[in-house]
Amino acid sequence: MQEIQIHTKVFAYDNTSDPDFKYESLLRDAKSALSKSFSPYSGFRVSSAALLGNGEVVTGANQENASYPLCLCAEMVTVSAVSSRYPGQPIVALAITVEHSGKKLETPVSPCGACRQTILEFENRQGSPMRIILQGDGGPIYELESARALLPLSFDGDSL
Repeated sequence: MQEIQIHTKVFAYDNTSDPDFKYESLLRDAKSALSKSFSPYSGFRVSSAALLGNGEVVTGANQENASYPLCLCAEMVTVSAVSSRYPGQPIVALAITVEHSGKKLETPVSPCGACRQTILEFENRQGSPMRIILQGDGGPIYELESARALLPLSFDGDSL
């Protein structure tokens, strides 16, 4: 047996006023997009904001459906909007935030598996890493250097 270690570097900030945190405005845009969430069934609102290479910011929010498998995650909405509105523009950073009607989420919540795969596929296609910024209702902020950190043992086109 051989042991393989996988390391993921995560930068943790207490709040947006930390002088080393560079994405306060992007996180604010993501939080503003929470109002676009349609989540009457779960009460779990998720939104994201993508900072593009050209300086544009694109936001998205989750869209639920009574038939749960038809729900759209915020991250997929945002990445799809970037692909259709700004083809070829890289995403420099993607901020993701959540809010739950039933409880306070004081720690960052990371994307689901399908969103991790979608974000990583976009990162691979653009050929450069995108920063991933995560925060709950408040509390600490996590910053990852790339989408690969979300899905280190990923499935991609090289596997086909």
